Amino acid sequence: MSQWYRSYAPSWLQRWWHPQPQSRPRSFNPFRPVTNVETAGSAAVLGVRRVELCLEDNHAEHHTNHFYAAAANEALIVRRGEPFRLRIHFNREYSPSKDAISFIFSVADDAKPSPGHGTLNALVPHDGIDYLGDALEWGAGIETHEANMLTVLIKPPATCPVTEWRLDIDTKLQGEGSKSYQLPLPIFVLFNPWCMEDQVYLANREQRKEYVMHDTTLIWRGSYNRLRPSVWKVGQFERHVLECSLRLLGTVGRIPPAYRGDPVRVARALSALVNSVDDDGVLLGNWTEDFSGGTAPTKWTGSPEILQQFHKTQKSVKFAQCWNFSGVLATIARALGIPCRIITCYSSAHDTQASLTVDVFIDAQNRKLDAETTDSIWNYHVWNELWMQRPDLGIGQFGAYDGWQVVDATPQEASDNMYRVGPAAVLAVKHGEILRPFDCGFVYSEVNADKLYWRYNGPAQPLKLLRKDTLAIGHLISTKAVLKWEREDITDSYKYAERSEEERSYMLKALKQSRHAFSRYYLNDNFNEVQFELQLKDDIKVGESFSVVLQVSNKSKERVHQASGQLNCDAVTYTGASNQEVKIMNFDLDLKPESTEHVRMEVSFENYYEKLSSQAAFQISVSCTVKDTDYEYIAQDDFRVRKPDIKFHFGGQEEAVPMVAQKEVDVIVRLVNPLPIPLHKGLFTVEGPGIEQPLKFKIAETPVGGTAAATFKYVPPYAGRGTLVAKFTAKELEDVDGYKHYEIEPRPEDVLQPNASHRSSNIIRRRTDVIA
Repeated sequence: MSQWYRSYAPSWLQRWWHPQPQSRPRSFNPFRPVTNVETAGSAAVLGVRRVELCLEDNHAEHHTNHFYAAAANEALIVRRGEPFRLRIHFNREYSPSKDAISFIFSVADDAKPSPGHGTLNALVPHDGIDYLGDALEWGAGIETHEANMLTVLIKPPATCPVTEWRLDIDTKLQGEGSKSYQLPLPIFVLFNPWCMEDQVYLANREQRKEYVMHDTTLIWRGSYNRLRPSVWKVGQFERHVLECSLRLLGTVGRIPPAYRGDPVRVARALSALVNSVDDDGVLLGNWTEDFSGGTAPTKWTGSPEILQQFHKTQKSVKFAQCWNFSGVLATIARALGIPCRIITCYSSAHDTQASLTVDVFIDAQNRKLDAETTDSIWNYHVWNELWMQRPDLGIGQFGAYDGWQVVDATPQEASDNMYRVGPAAVLAVKHGEILRPFDCGFVYSEVNADKLYWRYNGPAQPLKLLRKDTLAIGHLISTKAVLKWEREDITDSYKYAERSEEERSYMLKALKQSRHAFSRYYLNDNFNEVQFELQLKDDIKVGESFSVVLQVSNKSKERVHQASGQLNCDAVTYTGASNQEVKIMNFDLDLKPESTEHVRMEVSFENYYEKLSSQAAFQISVSCTVKDTDYEYIAQDDFRVRKPDIKFHFGGQEEAVPMVAQKEVDVIVRLVNPLPIPLHKGLFTVEGPGIEQPLKFKIAETPVGGTAAATFKYVPPYAGRGTLVAKFTAKELEDVDGYKHYEIEPRPEDVLQPNASHRSSNIIRRRTDVIA
């Protein structure tokens, strides 16, 4: 009998129990042989010989059968709010009138579990399973009694802490002593988006498949005019991922066990613990081009390898950028059971001053002043949305704030003295409610700030506003479509249409709340005779040359205008930070009335190759002055060259073969060299379901126009959907990826078996997985 139970059991139960002085050991080893702890005079007491955990059926019922620990019979993994079944075998026949049974659940890593905190719970099973108690309470019921065997259902409450639990089964014969049996396997209790009483309940079945069960996804990268989907192995079911995720909540996240059932608190902790700032979290960020001593962010193919490395070493993994942080957060959230999707915002603002503006300062030579320009615009930024109810926010003007919540693990600005963002209700962001917790103002700036260009002539000189751009920020907010390998545009969930009355109205509302010194100005409204348009061809492959074209039109019917300026092409990182200057071209134009001129700058492969960042991103800028006027034109645009895709082929060289569970198949990965130079020291990295460690294949050299290829044997682990992910890097070409989505057919011998994952009731029929 547990000492904890003796301290906290109801008085009526303690009078029945009369516990003896001995208590179970405090230490717990799930791999050691299990024995009954007995009190004096307990020879006649009912003893537990073994427990059938019904692992296969429980895991199918609770949608946890894909977890590695479930398949390997290393743990019982269940979701809160729904019952699971145990079959208990005793050393003699159970007598309801003489024998008392209780189940003692305690949080594994809580030094002082207590009923008041919900971390210690004693259950006495009722006779029957028609009612297992209120949804917010633990419950247990006896389903069947057959001689020496008892079948029970146990229901964790829908608010149960999401963590590892221990279970002791205590038995008592009145006046004869007691025994305590320790369950050898841990019980992991997860959030339950299938349960209506759970705060993360998600009603849509297809969305549950996508946002909880799918283990591979797409992350959009690139720029708004060259969208690039990259595949990411979420891998929430892979080995050690669940254990690492649960452990992180208590160690790095420092969430007390009693609060691990609150998805709002968990989400806020996740946004901090995924990055290493403040708390030595999972990933160390690096936005330079020097990744010595670690792995370049572009070389990661998914989360499992990252989390497995952290689980083993307990040291921050090197290195990451925004999509890596987001991918790992999605893995942890889905492993815990919180619906999660990955969001990309193109032309995303990083507002360092909480002014709701992105301020760019230009010197007299029309070059950006990096020291004064602390705000930035990222080609794209990636964060997460987690699905949950927000009872902490109450009901606002536009209804409840339930639904998708922004959570961002990329360390940009401190929030409550830690680098984290969210959870911020998307509904609050859309309506400019920037004071709502948590960090709605920062997210609002990311998607809807105004971009201002200022002429800076020195600290003692007044600023001149050159241009106000209300359309520069927050383009094509994207996520993977539900059960489709396509992009879903969700921009309208964050903001009203640009230039609409609603969008400007909520912007004004947000600005009033910000109380920042920067005001909104309008300039050049009275001069519209000369108009500019920067033109870039969209589809340029890496290795090809490209052109930057500026179209300048004189709309005046009588007046001749003279314009002078320059075109710039800089290689930049995706965060907008300048890397190297690629090319500059000055120009002078005489614009006749009602005429149009074009300024063209050619950029060759030789111009940009040595200066190109790993993500092949450029910033094109133009500055121009119209003589004899105060008009100055400033514009910037993002541009990137497209990299090739890795192709997959299943089966022989000529004809593809179907994928069958547990049946070996040949897989070929190929990549055509797009560059006018050979590739050296190439490396394919491949991940997918059933591949514990990423496969790596070296390619010494790939000639111009040649194909790099590798072949390997692959065994699909289970029937259903699967995705293989590949990454290719070489000395001359980085950050190339590809994926292959496929259906895995069941083995013929499995087709006639009943579908364990389908249920019309909570009845489980098979008896398996005996734990002695």
